Amino acid sequence: MRVMFCVSDWPGHWFAMVPTGWALQAAGHEVRVVCAPSQAAPLTRAGLTPVPVLDGWDMALQGRLQNYLDARDGLWPFDRLPPHPLTGEPLESLADFDADRWFADYHPELVRAAGRGADAAVAFGRAWRPDLVLHDQLSLEGPLVGRVTGAPSVLHLWGPFGPCDSAPGLIPVPLDFSDAFRRHGVEPLSAEGYTRVVDPCPAGVAPPLPAGERLPVRFVPYNGPGTVPDPAPVPDHPAAGRSGRPRVCVVWGTSVTAMFGPASFAVPRVVEALAGLDAEVVLTVTGADRERIGALPPGMRLLEQAPLHLLLPGCDLVVHHGGAGCTMTALAAGVPQLILPNGLDQHVNAARVAAAGAGLSRPNAGADAGAVRAAAEELLGSAAAAEAARLLVRQAGDRPPPAALAGVLERLAAEAADRCAPLP
Repeated sequence: MRVMFCVSDWPGHWFAMVPTGWALQAAGHEVRVVCAPSQAAPLTRAGLTPVPVLDGWDMALQGRLQNYLDARDGLWPFDRLPPHPLTGEPLESLADFDADRWFADYHPELVRAAGRGADAAVAFGRAWRPDLVLHDQLSLEGPLVGRVTGAPSVLHLWGPFGPCDSAPGLIPVPLDFSDAFRRHGVEPLSAEGYTRVVDPCPAGVAPPLPAGERLPVRFVPYNGPGTVPDPAPVPDHPAAGRSGRPRVCVVWGTSVTAMFGPASFAVPRVVEALAGLDAEVVLTVTGADRERIGALPPGMRLLEQAPLHLLLPGCDLVVHHGGAGCTMTALAAGVPQLILPNGLDQHVNAARVAAAGAGLSRPNAGADAGAVRAAAEELLGSAAAAEAARLLVRQAGDRPPPAALAGVLERLAAEAADRCAPLP
């Protein structure tokens, strides 16, 4: 069987699909990942084969534009302006960028780029003739190729955000700037068109879906390549160096600062909040963000480039920004979460974890050090939060593993092929 993945240009959108790709390849199927050139190297490191032919709407640019528009409309929550949409540098004034003029000038090129990417994906699909198409929620090209070629297309969620949800700057159904569906003679895309959805979420945080078939799968964390931290922070491990105190992990993605600006960098506030707490504190911060922290208080240590699935087991609390990768990895590890969301799908992720009782949500813009410390102490002292996190682990364990999902996808493709087979 030939399986075509189509992914948008943000690793967090397709990381959850990697174990599905591994399972399909291990079952003997061919997998190709249609992507933007920016995703070719990380996909190769993940053990998948990229086809870097896409072009179009850059996700970081999209997020910064939305943040600028929020600031212009009085909806920006932080006390400093967002980054310049094009350069990512701090804005001194909203007048430093003319959004209306930029949209007028750039829109024709956006249409052309989107058209080039859509047409390239269709051309590859027609030449390669996939039996099945899997795509993430911001991929327009996956459903398009499925409709053009007749192969069944399946939406693969990255976390608790689904096609029935909405969030500022992140639409549940991608926009067809180049009118590609009409140009290729197929019906346009809508949320109701997602008739088959791979859902890796435990039941307690699973999003609502359109009427259709939910294909459950157990979430297997993939956070990129890396080595086991030393000492290994895993429970009851001789090398773990546990002191008997709770362990708190602080995770902050570099993309948050790049998209929301320096005012969104909460780690110094979190360090202040956790200083003096009777706990071990491990931070994972990389790149330029590392320099923004300064000296760490006693009892805190920094780990760089440590994959979360190797780090979170054995932790008693994780503090993070609400990205789907960290949210889902913490769910898989059974760790209560203190989430400081900024925007996009982060608020949805945080709300679902909090509603399940496995964490607390404190919007980053309003969470000072006192609020963070109070929430951390509440969760570390909450047997109910710990039990809710363990319940979600049990719910995740009830879902079929990726190898079983591969068999479901095989049958789905075979049934579609039988329906399309010529009559004798």
